[in-house]
Amino acid sequence: MKQITFLFLILSTAVFSQTIDYNTKKGFAANGYDVVAYFANKAEEGDKTFQTTFDGVAYKFSSKAHLNLFLKQPEQYVPQYGGYCAYAVALKSDKVSINPKSYLIKNNKLYLFYNAWGTNTLKLWLEENQNKIIETADKNWETIKLKK
Repeated sequence: MKQITFLFLILSTAVFSQTIDYNTKKGFAANGYDVVAYFANKAEEGDKTFQTTFDGVAYKFSSKAHLNLFLKQPEQYVPQYGGYCAYAVALKSDKVSINPKSYLIKNNKLYLFYNAWGTNTLKLWLEENQNKIIETADKNWETIKLKK
């Protein structure tokens, strides 16, 4: 009986110790862009002078003030869906890289999008029913967030 309990504890720990698969292109969340700046409607590259790690992911900021804001409430600034393209998560249940200059703040949350080769997924996202597409993306993310 002790062996079964021990095995259960080991397996439970392994399952719950997994973390979300974050998009860390260029070694940082949001390709090194300042996630706090997005909330001021600016897509700004972060500076290596102002960086921190949250949930195992590195973040860069354009100023000490932005770094300090992030440190006070990091969950508020973390991009949705691990920083992958929100549209791809919603429509294809897939993790696709983003263009850090293509973003949307909705309901005080940061959504990032792919924009290259003539495809701007932010534009496509805005043509959809916002509440429905977020609901779909949230559901899909629950299924794919741990897969690498």
